[in-house]
Amino acid sequence: MAVNGLQKNDGRSGYSLTEIIVVLVILGLLVALVGPQLFRFVGRANTDTAAAQLESITTQLNFYRLENGDYPDATEGLSVLVMEEGRGVPDDPWNRPYVYEYLGDGQARIGTYGRDGEEGGEGEDEDIFRTLQ
Repeated sequence: MAVNGLQKNDGRSGYSLTEIIVVLVILGLLVALVGPQLFRFVGRANTDTAAAQLESITTQLNFYRLENGDYPDATEGLSVLVMEEGRGVPDDPWNRPYVYEYLGDGQARIGTYGRDGEEGGEGEDEDIFRTLQ
């Protein structure tokens, strides 16, 4: 029945509390099952990124050695390298500088200590290093 041009709707529409709870439980289960898998892939992506960056830095260090006869010493470090787009060496995926060690006479070591920033570890905390000769 219309009153002043408006229709009155006595039938209630919407979702019941039970339906809303069921949907929330289903969403919770999905997050619980899928969430850890997504974080595992993010962690693996960081490790893969670090490995790819190290390969690029290693290539630049080898070019430096060809042009200058040796790798940069400890005081010069990675600051002598110019990477993509004229920038210096990027930080590792965990926002820490890559570790560079000049070992002397045509030997150097470059790498990262992984997510935890400490020696040792597994998974995303694993150290990734390259020894250059």
